[in-house]
Amino acid sequence: MTKYEKSIYNMVAVHHEHLTANRIYERLKEEYPKVVRATVYNNLNKLWEMGSIQKVCIEGMPDRYDSVHKHDHLVCHKCGKLTDVSFEDLTAPIRSHLGEDFLSYDLKVYYLCPKCRTKKEQI
Repeated sequence: MTKYEKSIYNMVAVHHEHLTANRIYERLKEEYPKVVRATVYNNLNKLWEMGSIQKVCIEGMPDRYDSVHKHDHLVCHKCGKLTDVSFEDLTAPIRSHLGEDFLSYDLKVYYLCPKCRTKKEQI
């Protein structure tokens, strides 16, 4: 791994912060002032294609990056806050329903986070 790959991997896979590419670029620039945005995007794509990190895609929002450990996500429909959560593993029921193996699944549950729920109740 290059120094950029290692730094990006650590930001994404170790710290579990659901960072966007822009936020990763900002942080990497603190450590490596001469880094360019394309380097971040290229390394994120490489790490994602290798299966070292996962990309979390939410419609209307920039992609965020996360570790590959098995978990699901709660997504606030209002503010977009992304929270890790562990639900029961659905691999066996999905496999049974399909009648065959599959590559993966990505469970995102949309809700209103406590902060947005409180704001809504105050209106």
